[in-house]
Amino acid sequence: MNIELPQAYLLGLIGLLAVIAALVGRQLLRVRNDEINLVKLEKEGASSSKEASELYKLASVQLRKRLYPQAVASLRKALKRLDNEPDEAKALIENALGFALAAQDDFKTAIGHYQSALKAKEDYPVALNNLAFAQERLMKYKEAYEIYQQVLQLDPNNRTASKQLEKVKKIISKNKEIKQ
Repeated sequence: MNIELPQAYLLGLIGLLAVIAALVGRQLLRVRNDEINLVKLEKEGASSSKEASELYKLASVQLRKRLYPQAVASLRKALKRLDNEPDEAKALIENALGFALAAQDDFKTAIGHYQSALKAKEDYPVALNNLAFAQERLMKYKEAYEIYQQVLQLDPNNRTASKQLEKVKKIISKNKEIKQ
C-alpha cells in the first residue's frame, strides 16, 4: 500500500505534465504557423495585392497576431478592391474591420462596419453578436439586449448571445432599481 500511493501520484503528475506539454506544443505550432503565413503573405506582396481575398487572408493573420492597426489598413484596402465579389465577402470584411476597430476601443466606428456587414448579409449572427457587444461597451444596454435577442432568433443555440443576454438583463434590471 505504501508503494501504490507514490506510484499513483507520479503517474498522475506525469499525465498532467503530458497534457500541459500537448497544449503548449499545440499553441506553439499555431503561433509558428501564423508567423510563417504572415511572412509568406508579406513576401508575396499581399499588402499591395489588387485582390480583396489576398488582403483578407493577410488581415486574418494580422488579427490572430493582434496586429490591429495593420489589420485595419489591410481590411480597408480589401474593401476598396471588392469588385465582383459576393455579398458574403463584403460582410466578412466589414465584420473583420469592425472587430479590429473594436479591439482598439473604437466602438462607434466599429458599429458602422458591423451595420454595413449586416446590410450585405442580414442573417449574420457573428456580426450581430459583435454589434451587440459594441453597443454594450457604449452602455446602450437596451439596444444590445434587442440585438442579442435577434441573434437567438437566428441561432437559438448561440452560447455567446445567451450568456451576454443574461448579463445585459442583469445590468438593465440594476439600472431600473437605481432609478426608482
